[in-house]
Amino acid sequence: MDDASAGLLDKAPCGFISFGDDSRIAYINATLLTRLGFTGEELSGRHVETILGDGSRIFYQTHFFPLVKLHGRAQEVFLLLRAKSGEDVGMLCNAVRHERDGSTFTDCALMEVQERRKFEEALLDARHQLQEQAIELELQSEALQTANDDLQTLNEDLKKERLAADEANQAKSNFLAVMSHELRTPLNAIGGYVQLIEMEVHGPVTEAQRGALARIDRSQRHLLRLINDVLNLARIEAGRVDYLVESVPLQEVIGSVLPMVEPQIASKDLRYESAIPSELRAKADREKVQQILLNLLTNAIKFTSQGGSLCVEAGEHSDSLVFLRVTDTGLGIPPDMLDKVFEPFIQVDASRSRATEGTGLGLAISRDLARGMGGDLVADSTLGEGSTFQLNLPRA
Repeated sequence: MDDASAGLLDKAPCGFISFGDDSRIAYINATLLTRLGFTGEELSGRHVETILGDGSRIFYQTHFFPLVKLHGRAQEVFLLLRAKSGEDVGMLCNAVRHERDGSTFTDCALMEVQERRKFEEALLDARHQLQEQAIELELQSEALQTANDDLQTLNEDLKKERLAADEANQAKSNFLAVMSHELRTPLNAIGGYVQLIEMEVHGPVTEAQRGALARIDRSQRHLLRLINDVLNLARIEAGRVDYLVESVPLQEVIGSVLPMVEPQIASKDLRYESAIPSELRAKADREKVQQILLNLLTNAIKFTSQGGSLCVEAGEHSDSLVFLRVTDTGLGIPPDMLDKVFEPFIQVDASRSRATEGTGLGLAISRDLARGMGGDLVADSTLGEGSTFQLNLPRA
């Protein structure tokens, strides 16, 4: 960064920091240095986690940096920075990742959040909204159940019954798809404010309160995952999913997804292998392929025992199709369940899935996305030896 640009940034009313893919600080402006009480020499070349609070360090590792690396940007992310004095400083961060001087950097603009009262009121408002929406959902569920009971009592021909059921299902899917933002926003707010309380932004927290906050946080994350899966499936069923089809190099896709699951692979001491021809390309939506591959790898890790192995392969399936295959040495799937694993809410190992808070929707969504791109997702398995999931896509 040249001196002129640095001079302008030093006078900016907001904080600015730039760091490379190794998370080492390349530049931090005077505004942010002054607020945190550091000098440029104290932070230059240091890991960006040096100025993050405890909770924000975990969030940076598991969510923020993978998100920026995958999508190239992140907007309005709340972070708690740790000043030299030990004070926690709440900041809203907007980040953009791009190349500069032959290297890749993440540039972040940070605006301090000072109105704690506003956050407390927002938390209460989010709770009220969640309660109201829960009542609305319960009423909607009761209405759908009543409609279903009425349909079962009617003595109409099969064609009329099927038409009524399809219309009711379409209404449900449309409703859930529309409710996406309204449901996720208060849930995300609850999670954020739980973190603020845990970090004692609003005063000291006892160990008993920390235990209660941890249970609230787990319940919020579990509910958010359930809602995300249901809403994703609802959008697919309602035909609200758009596909940006392009020529996608499969080696790059796997390279972008692997960092997201490497910690889980390492924690279970799994052996990982891959064989991806660099020239192999599919005609598909890059983000949808990443979503499918991430789901397949997550499932493979979850159901593979300590010390097992994973393998990702790609190749030509036919003159018009290429394949992406994920193989594990996990529990395997019973023969009578192999045809059902792609159905919504089906869980092969219910006890294991409950322990990991699964919904049974991941494979159903993945197959629908694959078919939406003109491909398919198929499975093969031997109980006790492992499973293979193969994504077939049109060849670019």
